[in-house]
Amino acid sequence: MNIQTDTSENALLTATRANICDLFRRMSRSNEPEHYEKAGLTRWYSVVPHPWFNGLIADEPPTPESEAALEESLQYFKDKKVETFTFWVAPNLKPADWESTLKKHGFGFSQDTPGMALDLNDLNTSAPKVDGLEIRIVDGVESMKEWAKVFTPGYGLPSAWQPMIVEAWGNLGFDLPMRNYIGYLNGKPVSTSCLFLGGGAAGIYSVSTLPEARGKGIGAAVTLKPLLDAREMGYRIGTLQSSDMGFNIYKKLGFQHLCQIENFYLANKQ
Repeated sequence: MNIQTDTSENALLTATRANICDLFRRMSRSNEPEHYEKAGLTRWYSVVPHPWFNGLIADEPPTPESEAALEESLQYFKDKKVETFTFWVAPNLKPADWESTLKKHGFGFSQDTPGMALDLNDLNTSAPKVDGLEIRIVDGVESMKEWAKVFTPGYGLPSAWQPMIVEAWGNLGFDLPMRNYIGYLNGKPVSTSCLFLGGGAAGIYSVSTLPEARGKGIGAAVTLKPLLDAREMGYRIGTLQSSDMGFNIYKKLGFQHLCQIENFYLANKQ
């Protein structure tokens, strides 16, 4: 795997975008019957009715061919009854490159999510240990079900999504570049996280803690563990997209707030 060793601020910023784009490309290929690449666009689809689980990435500026592929994908998502999906641009592009084209088709623009990154050599490992906490790696379907059972309420998602999360996230595989973690407090699963190695960096996703287990340092611990694993593998950059709840936790770990994650989105009218 390509590892980004430049840890300048510009490199951190690029890695933040590159990691998430590589994750979406993996989502596309993990559902091979639905995989689509055409005219510089890659499309991914999953059963999870969340905008980030369905969408398109552009690797090139718009052309008549890519706009035709976009229109084809608009109809595809409508046929799949996907209510909202996202459109992303690769790090070599700017959102402005696609803005006028997408506005013609009714897309909105979002930059609500903080993008954060750090040099893993600067990772703050001084947080106190959480008594009774054990962090394990998901290694198959059964532990993936347990992971989803914690992740959905911990992330504030509907419990009905659990089997869909198991299917979509499980399709991404249980071996690197994807690795999921469960935090057990005194033997009870209470927290989750995910490591994805892509874009030359170690991306952290799906950090959640059950409401009754919050405020104990578990979220920090389940974020720190995959970052330490990535550092042992030789990775120099860690990236993530922060929730409001996690922002100060990530700052204490050493993450810098470098940008707002930018994407376009379209709500389909069924």
